Amino acid sequence: MRLALLTGEYPPQPGGVGDYTSCLAAALRARGHEVAALTIQGGDLTLYGEDGRGVAVSQPGARLDWSHRAWPAVIDALAALRPTWLHIQYQTGAYAMRPGINVLPWRLRGLGGRPRVAVTFHDLLVPYLFPKAGPLRGWVNMRLARDADAVVVTNSADATRLRSAVGGRRSAAIIPIGSNIPVAPGPGYDRSAWRAQLGVAPGELLVSYFGLLSPSKGADVLAAALARLDHPWRLLIVGGAATAPQDVAYAEAVRARLAALGLTARVIVTGHVPDHVVSAHLLAADCAALPFRDGASFRRGSLLAALAHGCPVVTTLPSDQATTMALAPGALLIPPDDPIALAAALLRLVAAPDLRATLGASGRALAARFSWESIAEQHERLYSV
Repeated sequence: MRLALLTGEYPPQPGGVGDYTSCLAAALRARGHEVAALTIQGGDLTLYGEDGRGVAVSQPGARLDWSHRAWPAVIDALAALRPTWLHIQYQTGAYAMRPGINVLPWRLRGLGGRPRVAVTFHDLLVPYLFPKAGPLRGWVNMRLARDADAVVVTNSADATRLRSAVGGRRSAAIIPIGSNIPVAPGPGYDRSAWRAQLGVAPGELLVSYFGLLSPSKGADVLAAALARLDHPWRLLIVGGAATAPQDVAYAEAVRARLAALGLTARVIVTGHVPDHVVSAHLLAADCAALPFRDGASFRRGSLLAALAHGCPVVTTLPSDQATTMALAPGALLIPPDDPIALAAALLRLVAAPDLRATLGASGRALAARFSWESIAEQHERLYSV
């Protein structure tokens, strides 16, 4: 098949949805399909093919954003590519909270020879429209779901929410995400040497946090928990970028809080780094702390990456029982917004090396269920309906 993946972000831009789209494209190509990824970078609609190089395909100087003004460029690109399917990878934050993409399938319906349209909801957060938009913000997400030919969610909880929101008139396929980071730290990797290079002293607990800084990921809760620990520790923030305006403000508040607590010197922030460096960091850590405010979910690439690397995980209770049952053997689960419980869980890992080993092995086994080959195969079945 000839496929086009439309995404709000794509490497080298940081972001989990972009990393996911890159992995999905590679897995589909490995199964013999022709795949192009489309995104906006630097104001240009940019196409990524198999060679991994981005090529601007919009008119020079157009200065596109994710409003309806991007439609003509996307339509022109689709006319040139002639894909069987256009698959929108949707997360409102990746599209700068703009609703243009939400209404794109409706716009395409008026065109002859259009591709079929699928949409994957990486979460169900709603876009910003204007002050006091209220229910209209949810409506544009449901418009996207209703106008697409196929709908995908990444977990059962989102499937239930989506079905409820559209009145039971639309079912969604559940296709999980996989780890965006392969376990591949590079040749000659030595864990002890890597930790020493980071300045981690023997006996210090190295706690990793992976991903963008945003309110839903609870970095402020982690800072409060670490301030309570009476054991030597270092915090390794792998990534730590903030893209959306509200995330930039939140990240600054977290940095200010760490400074106020006198903890800045104990924190290592890597910024955006290549996958092999991310892998080396996750292997070097004693544990990963991921205190999601909305509960752990298998739609979180950072969680799956930590599990795949055998990094013992402390995270928050999922919102649904099925995810809780699946995740419990591979993670310590705590209530959300509870720095005291998070601190206690970290101290429990300090005191129990055997528990760390057990959680690591269980996490690797769990992550193996989310292989990219399987994910690509499930997409093939979706496209073949």
